[in-house]
Amino acid sequence: MHARLHSLRLDPKLVAIGLGGGLLSGLLGVGGGIVMVPLLVLWAAYSQRDAHAISLGAIIPISIAGIATYGVAGEVRYGTAIALAAGSIVGARIGAGWLARIDERLLKVVFGTFLVAVAVLLGVH
Repeated sequence: MHARLHSLRLDPKLVAIGLGGGLLSGLLGVGGGIVMVPLLVLWAAYSQRDAHAISLGAIIPISIAGIATYGVAGEVRYGTAIALAAGSIVGARIGAGWLARIDERLLKVVFGTFLVAVAVLLGVH
């Protein structure tokens, strides 16, 4: 599968989605995808599958900005972060493979259920 290059014109709607994802990622430590995927689907009319793939590409600069900001403040535990990254690399590869095969409707249900479950767990923790 080859990466598709799209026009470099910056769509203001996409910039706003990225801003929201970046703000909440930096503020709350959540993956930007939790914000960006629903907005890409509901507001920018991307398919669920495309929204997942697009948000994964956007997470790289979000992560770099977060590491720079928290790293300068001495708040990044690099050993812990490296261990998480090692597992994440393997998990992301497996998950991306599943993404290519899972039904679009099921993907929406699984993602929505995940968001609700996380919200409930954080609310009671």
